[in-house]
Amino acid sequence: MRIAIGCDHKGLELKQLIMQIITDAGYNTEDFGCYTADSVDYPDIAEQVAQAVAKGDFNQGILICNTGIGMSIVANKIMGIRAALCYDAFSARRARQHNDANILCLGTELEPDVIREIVKAYLTSEFEGGRHLRRLNKIKTMEGKLYVR
Repeated sequence: MRIAIGCDHKGLELKQLIMQIITDAGYNTEDFGCYTADSVDYPDIAEQVAQAVAKGDFNQGILICNTGIGMSIVANKIMGIRAALCYDAFSARRARQHNDANILCLGTELEPDVIREIVKAYLTSEFEGGRHLRRLNKIKTMEGKLYVR
């Protein structure tokens, strides 16, 4: 499995831990930045990772910022991306099983042991299909639509 990973300046330290977790689990990862503690704009990193996953160059992506919210919002703007902001192993597992999430978004305030559990749960869970596929197909029909009030 190939995993694209990116962070903003707040997520730099956590990204290093996650890259080690991924490598230890036997997966390949590519770092899309950022690479220093200098301030960066998270949308730039999130777009790069999301585009790489959407094109199929990577099986999964992981994005990290202070809360994970900004990265999630940006990634979900890219057609074909289902980014999930997860704060525990249960939500990470369900994101894969029920929503076929292809990008995991994380905030920096979680403890290292919790991060390990979340990343492991996310990467080892599979999409269940069945009734979830029907729902996923409904979501896919919404992509690219313009909604006006």
